[in-house]
Amino acid sequence: MAVNMKNKSLLSIKDLTVEEVEQIFDLSRVLKQERLFGKIINPILSGKTLALIFEKPSTRTRLSFDIAMRELGGHPIYLSANDLQLARGESIADTARVLSRYVHGIMARVFEHQKLVDLAKYGCVPVINGLSDYMHPCQVLADLFTILEKFGGFCGRKLVFMGDGSNNMAHSLLEGCAKVGMDCTICTPPNILPDKKVWDAAMEDAGMSGAELLVSHDSAEAVQNADVIYTDVWASMGQEKEHDERVKKMMPYQVNKALMDKSGGALFMHCLPAHRGEEVTDDVVDADYSIVFDEAENRLHVQKAILALVM
Repeated sequence: MAVNMKNKSLLSIKDLTVEEVEQIFDLSRVLKQERLFGKIINPILSGKTLALIFEKPSTRTRLSFDIAMRELGGHPIYLSANDLQLARGESIADTARVLSRYVHGIMARVFEHQKLVDLAKYGCVPVINGLSDYMHPCQVLADLFTILEKFGGFCGRKLVFMGDGSNNMAHSLLEGCAKVGMDCTICTPPNILPDKKVWDAAMEDAGMSGAELLVSHDSAEAVQNADVIYTDVWASMGQEKEHDERVKKMMPYQVNKALMDKSGGALFMHCLPAHRGEEVTDDVVDADYSIVFDEAENRLHVQKAILALVM
């Protein structure tokens, strides 16, 4: 049964009901098929404008949202940090109020998650999290849609995230897997754990969906019987000064061919961009079991669905 998502903000997967996640996937499938068979323009958002706010540079997020909006018949407007008065001291509250008078939706890719919270609080149009230091929901919805395509369902499937257990991808994967009923193990150094609030909330959803959530510090043990092995960069934007120290600490969690072989046949996923030779080796990214470009493509289809539903 269809649920009404109009004007709903998406800051984290926790914001969504199971029915809303299923509706996003159902519409993503339809829009992907339309595009495959040549129906590029579906003018459901004709006359609508989306503000694209980027504090951090991007390839996939910018292109996928821009193209998605155009293919839905709407108009995207790109705004860098220098294009907004935020850089000169205007408050988030005032920015949100002004933008809400001009546009029909806001997508923001920011450093601090609180900025998204404030945009949604003070504005009156839907706000979509294109990435923050805390969450990356659109990426994980695309990841889960890709897994659904490959396996046909989530029940009984296991995803293992290797690397920084405290980063936005680990958090959103916990939320997403818990929501859809897929087992998720975060394999991370002992002192780099998921945020407690995220963990507790995910455990609550897991209790309803039947997903098993675990934290492990043993990579060989964690990947046993995994269906998907996932990793992300070890030093995100803003952490460049910590790069060398992080690489040294994280090297036992590198995804290489030997680790993939221990899984017994897992697929490999990465949100990209990949730092080849650090969190993952070339022979894994380029292997037949790597589906990194499938998930990258699905950012477009899933975000089209999100925009269509909330705008």
